[in-house]
Amino acid sequence: MLKVGDSAPDYLGLDENGAEVRVSDYKGRKLVVYFYPKDSTPGCTAEACSLRDGMGELAAAGYAVVGISGDSAASHIRFKEKQQLNFPLVADTDKATIQSFGAWGEKKMAGRTYMGILRTTFVIDGNGVIERVITKVDTKNAAKQILENR
Repeated sequence: MLKVGDSAPDYLGLDENGAEVRVSDYKGRKLVVYFYPKDSTPGCTAEACSLRDGMGELAAAGYAVVGISGDSAASHIRFKEKQQLNFPLVADTDKATIQSFGAWGEKKMAGRTYMGILRTTFVIDGNGVIERVITKVDTKNAAKQILENR
């Protein structure tokens, strides 16, 4: 997994509308790149809605937000519309960006072990350098968690 002080990969992927998203698009601003397992699941919905509801405070503090999962663009469109999300969602169906950040790994649930997306938030400074990595994400208070520990 990438760590504090590492340069973030510039290319993040294509958003739900097919537009290219790059870290360099946010040069001079802080960027929150959060990786989540699946659209429309309870934890992922809580996290996305926390970020949506906290967008005013996040923007005032200089942050932009991009969400990334392995879901398709069509799934992201439905999720974004249903939850009225106000930030782009990257459809990383081949998991290239997820893996380049190190947000792919072994997970355990219901007694089984499998590989999947590790819920992780990266805070990237205006020069593309990772300044924080949050691995214990509080899905219901994700925006507050970012703002509290800056």
